[in-house]
Amino acid sequence: MISESDKARVTVAIREAESHTAGEIFCVIAQHSGDYRLVPIAWAAAVALFAPLPLLGLTNWSAPVVYLLQIIVFLLVAMALSHSQFRFRIVPRQTQHDRAHAEAMRQFYAQGIDKTEHRTGVLIFASAAERYVEVVADAGINDKVPSTVWDEAVHALVSAVKDGRPADGFVAAVERCGAVLAEHFPPGALKRDELTDKLLEI
Repeated sequence: MISESDKARVTVAIREAESHTAGEIFCVIAQHSGDYRLVPIAWAAAVALFAPLPLLGLTNWSAPVVYLLQIIVFLLVAMALSHSQFRFRIVPRQTQHDRAHAEAMRQFYAQGIDKTEHRTGVLIFASAAERYVEVVADAGINDKVPSTVWDEAVHALVSAVKDGRPADGFVAAVERCGAVLAEHFPPGALKRDELTDKLLEI
């Protein structure tokens, strides 16, 4: 999703931002936060459930024939909707956001962002398929700033991703998060460089 040269740009942006703060920034971009394999099956089952109704009313076909056609409809619809081009379009937006938020929290703990000495880690997370962006800040930061302070960073990343410039979006988000961290956690006040400076693609 992002070239190595663009990842390097994000790394430089993280290091620059962290040079002005004792806070830590980590970035993750996910191709998707869930595969939603059961959603096409649920839709196919619903379609197949009602498929026999017009056949029973408009034809004289026997029950075994109608039953066979019902199975065929189920298989065809399930196969068609399982294609990624359609699968992510039929998943409810709230379900996608819930799954992406859960993945963001999983990455927050998996990458050890909660393990910094003074709880000053920030995760910038984006999930492409769900079109979801979130900034997750640890307790040390949340005690000082409201969650709405990250809205500008989220907006910058979302806008750039929509324009096909995810690396520019991450750089902008890193700069905005870095400015917030610098205000509340100046450099030298706490131990720095506890997290790897990079953009992780999963």
